[in-house]
Amino acid sequence: MNKRIVTTALALATLLGVALLSGCQDVSTELKAPKYKTGIPETELKMSAFKGAFPQQYASYMKNNEDKVMTDYKGSVPYHKNDNVNPLPKGFKHAQPYLKNLWLGYPFMYEYNETRGHTYAIDDFVNIDRINRFAADGKGNLPATCWNCKTPKMMEWVGQYGDKFWSMDVNEFRAKDKINAHEESISCATCHDPGTMELRLYSEPLKDWLKRSGKDWQKISRNEKRTLVCAQCHVEYYFTHKDNGPAAKPVFPWDNGFNPEDMYQYYKGHGAKDADGKPGPFVDWVHAASKVPMIKMQHPEYETFQDGPHGAAGVSCVDCHMQYVREDGKKMTSHWITSPMKDPEMRACRQCHADKTGEYLRQRVLNTQKKTYDQLIKAQEISVKAHEAVRLANAYEGRRAPNYEALMTEAREMVRKGQLFWDYVSAENSVGFHNPTKALDTLMTSMECSQKAVDLATQATEFGIAPMLAGDIKEIVPPILNMSRKLQQDPEFLKQNPWTKLLPALPKAEQVWEGQDRLTSQGSQGK
Repeated sequence: MNKRIVTTALALATLLGVALLSGCQDVSTELKAPKYKTGIPETELKMSAFKGAFPQQYASYMKNNEDKVMTDYKGSVPYHKNDNVNPLPKGFKHAQPYLKNLWLGYPFMYEYNETRGHTYAIDDFVNIDRINRFAADGKGNLPATCWNCKTPKMMEWVGQYGDKFWSMDVNEFRAKDKINAHEESISCATCHDPGTMELRLYSEPLKDWLKRSGKDWQKISRNEKRTLVCAQCHVEYYFTHKDNGPAAKPVFPWDNGFNPEDMYQYYKGHGAKDADGKPGPFVDWVHAASKVPMIKMQHPEYETFQDGPHGAAGVSCVDCHMQYVREDGKKMTSHWITSPMKDPEMRACRQCHADKTGEYLRQRVLNTQKKTYDQLIKAQEISVKAHEAVRLANAYEGRRAPNYEALMTEAREMVRKGQLFWDYVSAENSVGFHNPTKALDTLMTSMECSQKAVDLATQATEFGIAPMLAGDIKEIVPPILNMSRKLQQDPEFLKQNPWTKLLPALPKAEQVWEGQDRLTSQGSQGK
């Protein structure tokens, strides 16, 4: 080949490489953060304290107050995530109708909504029906651990109470004299040192995991920190059983790995200890229909993302959800923490995918989300069928298989595993996009386990329950559309669904909390 041609080709290849690198420079290279001496006290938690020094970032953060924009599968309207019957704002076409069934007997069955922006974290928390607002003594009957991802005030509380904090009642910190819902919600101090604006951790469970895994926060790259500050909350976690450490302290179950199988194996231990001192399976609650000890997955965005196409390539959460913008000729990170899908131009994605149109990229996302959502619905239906099969087999008084107990033990374990795998995808907030392969593979495993539970329970009864399981599960066990603590006080309401019949009626009680306000027995605001 002509030497000039070779030289020219090499030069062009080099220029192309430089162009490609510059196109993704904000994502794939290690950028130095500016150094600040803000003069803001290091103990400052209120978001308005940062407004004067960082007006543009503060203004963009206030965009998190937006609560009306939806994408095709998600959005910021706080609709009930099980309601696919009513239109927005109460329900939404891509809701999951069996959520209340699958969490039967657990506070999540009362209320589970699409999340709004970070500015609403405390407002939405103190108004969720999962926290008991009817207890006469004012207790919420949940641990204070539930505050962990709602406010940087956690640093102050843990400093004051130590590990005692976790098992205190959640409502001890609820009133307005304890926390300012707007000023002390998730904000600047959650991720930044107020004095220097360097990225920092406030999360005790993430600090603990870094220590267990031999990682030093001071030696981690800035790009990894830009993801880990989000992984303080956008993760799966559980509350420590009192047999294994400080009661109700949050722990990230990552010791075996980040995948659902790793967590499933992890949760086989870390529960109550037996007579020999060996921890048994960890349990969040016992399902009211099947009586199976269950795990409630939270929101494993980090676990899903970290080995997906973007996470594995070194893209951080911030690159996509807090895109770079230019204001007054200066480049800054937008602090509107949102979905790139809300931008018609998909500019966050096109920082790297500059050769694609916004519409092309949008359709690629929707293609993944549709395939994931379709399988998600199938997986939840088979999971409901698995619970019903075990429920029927538990009560079956006809002829049983000689190895009935062994078959039922395995069936119950398959119910537990099938729902854990379904919930790993259901609770994760990208509808599969963060890791399409993992999402679909996880849902396939979920369906296999749930179907195996049905088969085992049927075999245990020598097919005696088979006729009761024949047909559409939606007719055998209809989705529970409405359920709340107040409705559970009504025995007549509980008779409307074959599974709500299984719940005990709660004693009649008046509401004693409205948001952050303690009410008198007459329902007026207490003083």
